[in-house]
Amino acid sequence: DQKKASQSKAGVSQVLNRYTYASTLSHLRRTNTPIGRDGKIAKPRQLHNTHWGLVCPAETPEGQACGLVKNLSLMCYVTVGTPGFPLIDFMRQRGMDLLEEYDPVINPRATKVFLNGTWVGVHRNAGHLADTLRSLRRKGLLSFEVTIIRDVREREIRVFTDAGRVCRPLFVVDNRPESINKGSLVLDQTHLAKLAQDQDMLQNLEGVSEEEREK
Repeated sequence: DQKKASQSKAGVSQVLNRYTYASTLSHLRRTNTPIGRDGKIAKPRQLHNTHWGLVCPAETPEGQACGLVKNLSLMCYVTVGTPGFPLIDFMRQRGMDLLEEYDPVINPRATKVFLNGTWVGVHRNAGHLADTLRSLRRKGLLSFEVTIIRDVREREIRVFTDAGRVCRPLFVVDNRPESINKGSLVLDQTHLAKLAQDQDMLQNLEGVSEEEREK
């Protein structure tokens, strides 16, 4: 046990920075690249295009840790993971053929469906399936952590529900051809009014027991 203790990593337990509110948020969202500080390698320290909206491009310490210690953006969220097996049953009820049942001779141009990197089946109407999954996610029936990607060129639908993915909120744009608001944001004043009503309702329920809420 003493040998293991001597080989343990440093910095596992740290004192939370409480100087200011901003410094506390910065400390809580700090990330560390696990490579040596002594090397003069530039690539791991540079910003990458995939960091856009997920990592703060300005905040990093000076000295040897420059670029290796980064901070997540305030709206960035790391997923904790949700079960993916119920989605297989749901997509099967919506016309997906399981991989064991698929015959490429009958339908050679079907779209492949991947769940967490595993090929689970094929679907003949990929656009309808992707729109259905996105609609359920926006209504709250699917977890907001679920990622739905449709690759038209490769004829693939990729669904991810695993943990460890970094996500950020995005505005939804109405791109339906028949819509009069095509190209505009789906978010409007009615949604903002509902959010304000929910906030007022939560403030009114502070300090109220569950029995009184049911009344």
